[in-house]
Amino acid sequence: MPATISLSVDKRTVVGRKVNRLRRDQWLPANIYGKSVASQAIQVKALDFTKIFKTAGETNIINLLVSGEKTTRPVLVHNVQTHPVTDQYLHIDFHQVSLEEKVTATIPVEVVGESTAVKEKGGVLVLVVDEIEVETLPLDLPDKLTVDVGGLANIGDSLLVKDLKVDRDKVKLLIDDTATIVVVQEPKTEVEPTPPPAEAEAAATVGETPPATTEVKTETKPESETVKGSEPKPEKK
Repeated sequence: MPATISLSVDKRTVVGRKVNRLRRDQWLPANIYGKSVASQAIQVKALDFTKIFKTAGETNIINLLVSGEKTTRPVLVHNVQTHPVTDQYLHIDFHQVSLEEKVTATIPVEVVGESTAVKEKGGVLVLVVDEIEVETLPLDLPDKLTVDVGGLANIGDSLLVKDLKVDRDKVKLLIDDTATIVVVQEPKTEVEPTPPPAEAEAAATVGETPPATTEVKTETKPESETVKGSEPKPEKK
């Protein structure tokens, strides 16, 4: 867990569509909410938040100092809205918590080590669960849950939730202990598609001598030949 993280913010009076003006001036609109806490609209410098968020993420307490207030507020970054094209931050929700009350949060799973089954037997490592919801006191929230795959030596070997190394006295995992976290599978083999009957028949006849064709000649009568019934009648004298 990183050292104490602090962030200064200002109270916000600009709301609605007018917040676009804040973004143009490099401020981000945000809100503070929590249990028994009145919602507070605030604004934070975009550069300051970007630096802090890289360190704190969504699992570390940030001591938020709101302008005009004498004490800091312990908060967690709960929701960050981003632009669908540029990925720039648009809005942040800060969840104010009590350090004496447990909270729930989603923690990412990180794979460490190298599986022998993958390295020497061509297996494929599949991460089945990439994040797990936990319950704990705010200051005990882990940054991530690591799973060491160094012991996976054979195709079909797997690790379960119960294999995760975490202080169960402080952190409760809200998932079945028998759930699979990671497994080594056989590599998929590509199967050539069966050609349609017409193509198969064509392929089977490649190289065969085509059957001989019979030429039929049509006799053409000479142009001078008289057609029966068309002889000229004799002139009358």
